[in-house]
Amino acid sequence: MTITIFFDVQCTASQYDQVMRDLTAARADAPAGRLYHVAQPDGDRWSVIDVWESPAAFERFGQVLLPILAKNGIPAPEHRILPTHNVVRG
Repeated sequence: MTITIFFDVQCTASQYDQVMRDLTAARADAPAGRLYHVAQPDGDRWSVIDVWESPAAFERFGQVLLPILAKNGIPAPEHRILPTHNVVRG
């Protein structure tokens, strides 16, 4: 079941960029099962939306992501997970 996850992340642009560099260094910047990743600043927070092929794929990625967030001083973000009804590409 495809899922969409909406994150509300407390971080700066430089923290977000460092997390992305750390994920690249960990070879986790394009994890298996993630279809889309969209991130945009929203005041002093970031709004991040991911679409995953399955909850299990997201859970595997979370095992890599959470320590990287902690290393960069970012608290585990609040999030909402919903089943994805439709994905249109292009």
